[in-house]
Amino acid sequence: MTIQENLVLGAKNLLINCAELKKDDSLLIISERADLGWYDGKTARFIAEEAEKMGINPTLVLVGRPENVRCPKLMTQIENHTVTIFFSRIGDQDRFSHPKEGTRSVMSYIRDLDMLASSFGTAPYQAVRDLKNAVDEVLLSADNIEISCPLGTNFSGALTTTLKEQQVDVGILRFPLGVPSPTSAQTFSGRVVMDRYLAPTGTSVYEPPFVKIDQPVFAEIEMGHIIDFTGPADQVDKIKQHYSHVAAKFNIDPTIVHSWHAGIHPGCDYNVPESDDPDRWSNTVFCNPKYVHFHTCGDYAPGEISCTLPDHSIKVNGITLWQDGKLLPHVFNETKECIKKWPELSELFDYSAV
Repeated sequence: MTIQENLVLGAKNLLINCAELKKDDSLLIISERADLGWYDGKTARFIAEEAEKMGINPTLVLVGRPENVRCPKLMTQIENHTVTIFFSRIGDQDRFSHPKEGTRSVMSYIRDLDMLASSFGTAPYQAVRDLKNAVDEVLLSADNIEISCPLGTNFSGALTTTLKEQQVDVGILRFPLGVPSPTSAQTFSGRVVMDRYLAPTGTSVYEPPFVKIDQPVFAEIEMGHIIDFTGPADQVDKIKQHYSHVAAKFNIDPTIVHSWHAGIHPGCDYNVPESDDPDRWSNTVFCNPKYVHFHTCGDYAPGEISCTLPDHSIKVNGITLWQDGKLLPHVFNETKECIKKWPELSELFDYSAV
């Protein structure tokens, strides 16, 4: 297929497969200014053009960077449209809330036209949704989950019956869908390495948005609470100061590890260096199976500080589901059935072709 054909396929995947737009729906597209570096602006306009071809007259609104106080005028516009698609970080801030009854919101993690035309944008939304549900089922039924990484992470636990019943997922649609439901860390203990950068979770805005870690530090965790940081003294002090600063700003508990998830979408290929913008990088690559993402600092989903680790392995009841940053969907019956059902998934997980 040509690039143009793939762009149209990606647009229909978003508008029809994910947002389930129909001709009588009203569509609001919220586009973040391109000069802020997160979205190219062209993709939002292309989606608007494709919506027009469907007989829908979209309203395209340009916005700036997210703030901690929501804009009342924008919130009213969202409530007055059947579907809102965010090409803006604003959509990520309230992803655990639920839209007004009769409306739908879609948070897009497609940063530019290249991502829309890639397998990240074109892999059928329903297929990845089926895979997400299957991975959820595997993790929810686990008696034990172990997370490790090459730098020494050793973190394990499992959801209690009560936590399984309380499992919370986002209240909006995500496109592309790249992670399972966050797994509560309340019953997990061990150590998680913090390396390279700590970044925001996308919920709130604060300065500085990230902290650079020059040498690995371990967060020592007991039952979902950080009890200590161990490692080089100067790095430990830097991390502690960052946690104290963010916790004081929002009056939250800095010791909490709220939840974690690992990516499930191999099509998420983001080659912009992490050092260019650790916040943008972290909040883009989390869909890739190469990374496991920890939500910390705060007792609400998803907390305020994220820690992202590459090349992790995750065992469920002693069976490896992620190995060295690769999701292995053929090892559990639930995920294996998805691969059989969707040839497009089989292509995505053909690691020999990479």
